[in-house]
Amino acid sequence: MKTLEILVPQYKETDDVVKPLLDSIAIQQNIDFDDIGVIICNDGSDVFLTEDFLNSYPYEIKYYKEPHRGVSGTRNACLDHSSAEYVMFCDADDMFFSACGLWILFREMDIGVFDSLVSIFVEETRIPDTGEVTYINRQMDSTFVHGKVHRRKYLINKKIRWNESLTIHEDSYFNILCQNLSANVKYCQTPFYLWKWRDDSVCRHDPKYILKTYSNMLDSNEALVNEFIRRGMHDKAKFYTCFMVFDAYYTMNKPEWINQDNQEYRDKTEKRFSEYFKKQKAMWESVSTQEKMQISNGVRSRSVAEGMGMETITIDDWLKHIETMEGD
Repeated sequence: MKTLEILVPQYKETDDVVKPLLDSIAIQQNIDFDDIGVIICNDGSDVFLTEDFLNSYPYEIKYYKEPHRGVSGTRNACLDHSSAEYVMFCDADDMFFSACGLWILFREMDIGVFDSLVSIFVEETRIPDTGEVTYINRQMDSTFVHGKVHRRKYLINKKIRWNESLTIHEDSYFNILCQNLSANVKYCQTPFYLWKWRDDSVCRHDPKYILKTYSNMLDSNEALVNEFIRRGMHDKAKFYTCFMVFDAYYTMNKPEWINQDNQEYRDKTEKRFSEYFKKQKAMWESVSTQEKMQISNGVRSRSVAEGMGMETITIDDWLKHIETMEGD
């Protein structure tokens, strides 16, 4: 049995796009390549990786052609094909940060068994004014799939799966479940994963990506809250409902959302939030004032760091406004 399998969904990515990831695995130092494997699942596209290319690496690569299910379904397919002790989900256009990345990861495994590991990861980005390449550390979070590793039997035993109805901002649903269904979660301060830049990546080059897709965050959170309720974890459901309400409130107070040029995105998002809040209002009201203050302080601090100024309306007045809105 492999110690680690790296699970990669592939849709339209060609050999050239996937090559940096596979190359970054091939140069890993002080590991036994018999301990690792890569599973790539094609998500029903007509762009296939070539056999000669995949056979050129010094470790096992298994390639499966699956029906089209979207990124969440294809990650589930990768997981179903896996038999390793640990699994790590990687995007096809990313790579390991250094030649010691897997050594860092195996060292964490040697220190002690964990159910999930969450690490700092590195983002390759561009300075907006100049286009100059720069690299930044992204702190440990539940937002991105990057830099996270899971014990496969933990996922199976807890029935943790990617929600196949989610295809945008789907990561947080899966990550939050992984980090909340076990007390054995490890945090790694040493980055080993690189979120690479791609010019044609919509979420990176479109400055209005969050404006256009915030409603999908609400979809993801709603699915998460429903899953916690299904599992009888009502305190978690209340926490993440309350978190989402404050996140939406402070997001609407950021300059780009106040900008009149983006009014259509704000209107669409507030209508979707209105639907969300009407469903979750009883849960929101069941959270104590003290708990709300604690959650609010954390979300507000992050929002200020992201550019939010002074709130233009109180949360109570905003929620009254939200409740008067009708969906599309």
